[in-house]
Amino acid sequence: MSTDSKPSAVPPPPRTPRPCPARLTAVPDAPLSRWLWLVKWLLALPHYVVLFFLWVAFAGVSVVAFFAILFTGRYPRPLFDFNAGVLRWNWRVAYYAYGALGTDRYPPFTLADVPDYPTRWELTYPGELSRGLVLVKWWLLAVPHYLVLAFFLGGTRAAWFGGGLIGLLALFAGIALAFTGNYPRGLFDLVIGLNRWVLRVAAYAALLTDVYPPFRLDQGGREPEASP
Repeated sequence: MSTDSKPSAVPPPPRTPRPCPARLTAVPDAPLSRWLWLVKWLLALPHYVVLFFLWVAFAGVSVVAFFAILFTGRYPRPLFDFNAGVLRWNWRVAYYAYGALGTDRYPPFTLADVPDYPTRWELTYPGELSRGLVLVKWWLLAVPHYLVLAFFLGGTRAAWFGGGLIGLLALFAGIALAFTGNYPRGLFDLVIGLNRWVLRVAAYAALLTDVYPPFRLDQGGREPEASP
């Protein structure tokens, strides 16, 4: 009688999600002020004024980029850097204020990446982009995400300044800070995950990437690592 036996099947290791071109990382300040969050709406006013004009320019640049992609298949690099910078600036203000309340460090007035700031938003320059997708991705293909984001944000607001789920969770974080001096880590991870989703969709809808945003909530301050 043969004693040979077939080796048992070894399940493949779990695959981690492939990273998106838009990458958001964040580290909460420790400690955070118990009461500063109550006046951040006032402290951030200069940023809101600047962001108003930046978003006007963003819209104009996006129109020019639309035709550039349609005819050449490329997003002109200076225009790409400007629009990506506007999203980066907007996110830093949101992280400081009522999009996350994750830091008490005042946001810098710059479009550029600031490596030592508690949060960073990076976007890989795509090189070539689809000429056909540019016609439909920002209004048709992104519609399912818009419905999700309407719940997250409660409508469109400058620097995430408004209601919605993110605003409500930021309020809970502020109340927790006031009474305990701590930002609950699970709450922080959820808030960052929701904002990560928002910024991925923003990059796609702004024609900055052809990579469709995943319907996936990647929580925490770190991006998921690349799949093997």
